[in-house]
Amino acid sequence: MFAYQKTNRYFAQISDGLESVGARELDELGATEVKPSYRGIYFSAGPALMYRINYMTRLATRVIAPLITFDCHSDKYLYKTAYSMPWTELFSVRQTFAIDANVTDSNIKHSQYAAHKLKDAIADKFRDECGERPSVKMKEPDIWLNLFVGNNKATISIDTSGGSLHRRGYRVASVEAPMQETVAAAIIRYTGWDGEIPLYDPMCGSGTLLCEAAMHYCRIPAGYLRKNFGFMRLPDFKEALWTRVREECNALIRPLPPGLISGSDKSSADAESAIRNCRKLPGGENISIGVRPFQEIESLDDTIIVCNPPYGVRLKDAKDPGRLLGEFSEFLKERCRGARAYIYFGKEKQLEMVKLRAAWKKPIKSGGLDGYLAKYKIR
Repeated sequence: MFAYQKTNRYFAQISDGLESVGARELDELGATEVKPSYRGIYFSAGPALMYRINYMTRLATRVIAPLITFDCHSDKYLYKTAYSMPWTELFSVRQTFAIDANVTDSNIKHSQYAAHKLKDAIADKFRDECGERPSVKMKEPDIWLNLFVGNNKATISIDTSGGSLHRRGYRVASVEAPMQETVAAAIIRYTGWDGEIPLYDPMCGSGTLLCEAAMHYCRIPAGYLRKNFGFMRLPDFKEALWTRVREECNALIRPLPPGLISGSDKSSADAESAIRNCRKLPGGENISIGVRPFQEIESLDDTIIVCNPPYGVRLKDAKDPGRLLGEFSEFLKERCRGARAYIYFGKEKQLEMVKLRAAWKKPIKSGGLDGYLAKYKIR
């Protein structure tokens, strides 16, 4: 038996800054022994719950299942231990695989080198048992493996998600530097929005925040549009159990009332992308999206406002980003009475450009950016 089969213990990878809220989500989904850690969360779950978490989690990027944990003081011991594992029980020589590795505070110093040694051990084991080696495929392999070596202790795991869970499947049209779906889901969660008042994104881009808001309100599973998950290739996968879990989750979906979720963007191309993406979701046709700059919106009183103002490559045509955020500050003060605004900034210095006092701010990293989410109460 592999380690996860003995312990029912898994590790959910998550963006920096989301460990605490991610732990609460796992607890709500039914996980036990939930323990936040560096860039992830340990938790316990049986097979059905592991399937459900992969299908429902909006915040985790991957759920990995430990295969073996062992002392690892050298690359030779890494190779020897990995070679001894029954790889043919996990996948066939005809399937492709890839390895994601991370090394810290260990005698093995380089992650890529550690991944290379693990790859060699797997390939050599297949060659000796099957007469040929499986192929490595870095983009969309059949099997994702994870190697972590910390303080000279190694854990080899298999990815039960089958690639990053942030790829929901609704993004058929995109813009430059789109917001990652898991970050957008975290923003919606932090708002505490429950659908009692309208939600609006005045700089919607390709509509990621609108899509995540719709999935949140309608209880659409985050993996609703995904065709495959890594757990389908596990040796103990139970298809009938997975079918039952999926049907139970889908039964929770509810309709989206027209006018509850809306957005706009000054770019007609971006607004069109948002419309196409929203239409991929059940009820997405009830999300209203227009073409207008926020300066032309008459009023957003008593509304939940969420947005990700353009920055970096999205600001390449803006000569003065400070002016944009200054104008947005005036818009919030003058035309959004009684509203609550949740603004995600790609860089901390953008916070200083908003001429309003933030009720709070939370760090959320995204795509290598040290971003911040700030809440503003408009009186």
